[in-house]
This record gives sequence, structure tokens and C-alpha cells, in this order.
Amino acid sequence: MARLVRGEILKIKSNEYILAAKAVGASSGRIIRSHVIPNCLSVIIITTALQIPSAIFTESFLSFVGMGVKAPMPSLGSLANAAREGLQSYPLQLVFPAVTIVLIVLAFNLLGDGLRDAFDPKLRR
Repeated sequence: MARLVRGEILKIKSNEYILAAKAVGASSGRIIRSHVIPNCLSVIIITTALQIPSAIFTESFLSFVGMGVKAPMPSLGSLANAAREGLQSYPLQLVFPAVTIVLIVLAFNLLGDGLRDAFDPKLRR
């Protein structure tokens, strides 16, 4: 995320409106608050929205193979692993953790997309 934000800041820093703000006499803090941060916010939101589902999948996978959180703490991966043993008798035990993972990831993706649309200054009219 740091590389993406740094690249976006370097791209924004070379824009003409930053040079115009400096020519008018705006302070560095004002330029950062009014120009750089609003234009970098979409990159931060998109990256965060993509990293949260990745973290959920990683935690679920590690718990599924037995390397995640330990037994007293519930995890979707450990629930799926426990349901795998009784798959022939009770297949719905595996469906519920899988559907929950899908819904959580979909919700975070839609939330990130909606926030990006709301905060991206390039999409404003």
C-alpha cells in the first residue's frame, strides 16, 4: 500500500494545480490537506478494500489447514475443516461457512467500491 500511495503522491505532486497553489503562496500543509490527500484517498480506499478480503481468505485457509487460530476461538476455516469430516452425512455444515466467507468478501468489496465512488474527486462533476 505504501508503494501505491507514494506513486500516487509523486504523480499528484507533478500536476499543474500543485504548481499553481505554490505560485499563489499556499503553505505546504494547505496543499497537502486540500489537494494531495483528497486525490490519494481513493487509492488508499481501494487498496484497503482489496486487502481485507485477502486477509479473510488467508486466515480462513490457515485455520482450515490447522495453522490458524486455536480451538476455543471460532474461525470460518476451522468450521469448514470440522464440517469436512462429516461431509457425507451433513453437507450443509460445509455450506454455511463457505457462504459466510463469500458474503463477507462480497460485502467488503462492495463497501470499498461504494466508498471509492463517493470519495474519488476524479469522478465528481
